[in-house]
Amino acid sequence: MPRKPVAREAVLDAFEALLIEVGERAATLDAVAAKAGVSKGGLLYHFPNKEALIQVLLDRLDGLAGADADAMAAAGEGAAAYFIRTSVWADTPLDRAIVAATRLAEVAHEETRRRFAAIQQRWLDEIAADVGPALAKAVLYMGDGLYFNAMLSVGPVPPGGAAADVDELLAALERLRR
Repeated sequence: MPRKPVAREAVLDAFEALLIEVGERAATLDAVAAKAGVSKGGLLYHFPNKEALIQVLLDRLDGLAGADADAMAAAGEGAAAYFIRTSVWADTPLDRAIVAATRLAEVAHEETRRRFAAIQQRWLDEIAADVGPALAKAVLYMGDGLYFNAMLSVGPVPPGGAAADVDELLAALERLRR
């Protein structure tokens, strides 16, 4: 009798959460099974090994990033403004997938690095279609900087927080477009 897809998603969600919380080395199959509330046999039914879990997590990341790039391309405000505006931590499924996959890239997982490069290139292509190739990398770095700083912030959030930073960067983008 086939297992419910809910169990498979629970295992994948648990793996993602463990990568975020404790990193790749501690995200063992036993830890994933325990966090998902399934037996190790139940986990192995869906994912025969850790690499299979990684591949499905990367597929999830690809799907979420692809949907984001499609939304970026269709954004009325333009791809560049969309990218900057959405480059803040919001605990979305895409945010969680990015951070979890980053933990894999940290340990030099080559497939993860390859997938990140492809995602980044798609984003760069969408931004370049909006503002041209010369400005596209600057926009990419603005968004990456926002995201990175949001992930590292540990102290009190300044008045206006990330929204003020986004507004300042959007204003800078408009000045650069001229």
